[in-house]
Amino acid sequence: PSTDIERKSVKLAFDIIGAKGNEEVKIEVLDDGKVIKTVEQKLSNAMEIDVPNAVLWSPESPKLYHLNIVLSNGGRVLDRVKSYFALRKVDVRKDECGYNRICLNNQPIFQYGPLDQGWWPDGLYTAPTDEALLYDIVKTKAWGFNMIRKHVKVEPARWYYHCDKEGMLVWQDMPSGDMGNQWAPHTYNGGTDKERTEESIRNYYKEWKEIMDLCVSNPSVVVWVPFNEAWGQFDTEKAAEWTKTYDPSRLVNPASGGNFRACGDILDLHNYPGPAMYLFDPVRVNVLGEYGGIGLAVENHLWWNKRNWGYVQFKNSDEVTAEYVKYAKELKAMVPKGFSAAVYTQTTDVEGEVNGLMTYDRKVIKINEAEVRKANQEVIKALSE
Repeated sequence: PSTDIERKSVKLAFDIIGAKGNEEVKIEVLDDGKVIKTVEQKLSNAMEIDVPNAVLWSPESPKLYHLNIVLSNGGRVLDRVKSYFALRKVDVRKDECGYNRICLNNQPIFQYGPLDQGWWPDGLYTAPTDEALLYDIVKTKAWGFNMIRKHVKVEPARWYYHCDKEGMLVWQDMPSGDMGNQWAPHTYNGGTDKERTEESIRNYYKEWKEIMDLCVSNPSVVVWVPFNEAWGQFDTEKAAEWTKTYDPSRLVNPASGGNFRACGDILDLHNYPGPAMYLFDPVRVNVLGEYGGIGLAVENHLWWNKRNWGYVQFKNSDEVTAEYVKYAKELKAMVPKGFSAAVYTQTTDVEGEVNGLMTYDRKVIKINEAEVRKANQEVIKALSE
């Protein structure tokens, strides 16, 4: 499903194998378990349904509507499908100062969240339970963030469902491959493209399309990130255009952290440890796609006894919190100057990286949660002040 907030409608596209052309479809739209709209008609490739008294989805109010769809022929039920959707819109608009801002439902919103690599000490890329998938999202929301950058990983569909339900915006990365580029993070048109084989290029687009298809109906997903820090980056303009053409309803962040090209919707700077704005693009949205990396090694909660590192290292929770808040205040001052989003590294420790807001096993929260939440909310509100 896709939605139109101006028309207050949901559009459904059907792809049915073996359809004869004389089937009927019955669609029920449900709000909190109650049917608010019913449509019955001959099956067609696409349908648009008005949503009565439509409520828009946002991090503050993650309103989901449910669907019951029944396919039949002459009264005989052929198939049943249950799904859900949300009414929300993402685009770019200029503010009164002329800065391009990310807008949700036609209103500017500062998107702020952690870099989330989704690693687990007992399963690596596989979470132990569905509750564990949900836990990281709930903690992120409790810390006052409204966004997660899902970093070079694809999660199971349940993770995106939880983000839809909890009201968490998502930036979805394409996992990186084929290292070997020259990386130029501080200039436009710097660095080099990776010479990839035709097979590698075909595989890139095949897998990127599969990732987009997985998430295309999730209202939480608002930004696509085809490349990160030049890893395997190639034909950036073409990849950005392909991504935008395949899904024009979301923003494209073509080169997170460089190599920057004049394409896509976003210029995404990386800087460690503190925030910095060393480039500015008047045509695109300007964001800080990675910063932070405040390290704290917590005894008895380390993955190994070798080099445990962060971009800066501290000795206790109070020091980590103070440094985090200091960076947040610096970031807040950059919001009126043009930053429209930021990503803090990172949600949890990952193996030898001990710069998480909590340990790899999720058993120790390293920060003063109330202070971090307050600082995060102040950054997000800076855009509307």
